[in-house]
Amino acid sequence: MGMNAEAWHAGEQELHRREGIAARMAEVGARALRDHMPEQHRLFFAELPVVYAGLLDREGQPWATLLAGAPGFVSSPTPQRLRLAARALPGDPVAPSWREGAAVALLGLQAETGRRNRMNGWIVGDQDGAFEVAVGQSFGNCPKYIHPRRAVHTRSPAPVQVTTGDALDEAGARIVRSADTFFIASAHPAASRSRDPAEGVDVSHRGGPAGFVRVEADSALLAPDYPGNMFFNTLGNLQVEPRCGLLFLDFRRGERLHLACRAALVPEAAAAGSWAGALRALRFQVERAVRVAGGLPLRWEEE
Repeated sequence: MGMNAEAWHAGEQELHRREGIAARMAEVGARALRDHMPEQHRLFFAELPVVYAGLLDREGQPWATLLAGAPGFVSSPTPQRLRLAARALPGDPVAPSWREGAAVALLGLQAETGRRNRMNGWIVGDQDGAFEVAVGQSFGNCPKYIHPRRAVHTRSPAPVQVTTGDALDEAGARIVRSADTFFIASAHPAASRSRDPAEGVDVSHRGGPAGFVRVEADSALLAPDYPGNMFFNTLGNLQVEPRCGLLFLDFRRGERLHLACRAALVPEAAAAGSWAGALRALRFQVERAVRVAGGLPLRWEEE
């Protein structure tokens, strides 16, 4: 069972029209966006030691974050439900939003194989140390721009130290400048009150060569937008709600950098040849930063 052409909201449809692909993407949406998880996606999530997520705080600000546990901590009791037997990690800036009724987006990424699957929906159960999520939209993603590394669960995370601020500090800038990967959470402005799956939260992966995200003189970030599946989930959301959340990981040290930002499209940056192959760029003005050292029950092995 798929979904109809209205699976795309107005922001996504506007970008489809700009690119001259509106008719094709209406057909793709009806076929590719499901209201349930196929069996292969259900089994895939159950293999993972980490799931990336997007949620909204009380002010409607999207944040990108993650949950982690031993493989099997994610399960799918039915094609319409995903169960996560984990709690918010120490320092998670959106921890209070892991609650029943909240809109949520989830991304399963297995970087060593290039597989990634996405879904969004709503938390419908919170009991016995687990969250259950009802599927709104479920779909696969292409394996582009994924740096191969293996996430491994560990039971001995380092002690937690949390640093917060209204801007990016030098330690945070160091993480950004060395990154080959980040995650972005975005949302439709009606996400906190709507039960239309097209008006939900989204979380997506972005990758490129190390250093592909630039820290500007005013501490804003500039990142390329490379060709993808043309769904425009992220960019479509940013057309109607510029607030977004970024998550950078220092895979060697196990540090997390959560950023609350406002985003703007910068077409001329890519046109000027700033990044080979980029179609456009995104500029992120950082409004809040949360850097967390320790507390992450994961380590990464380079492939």
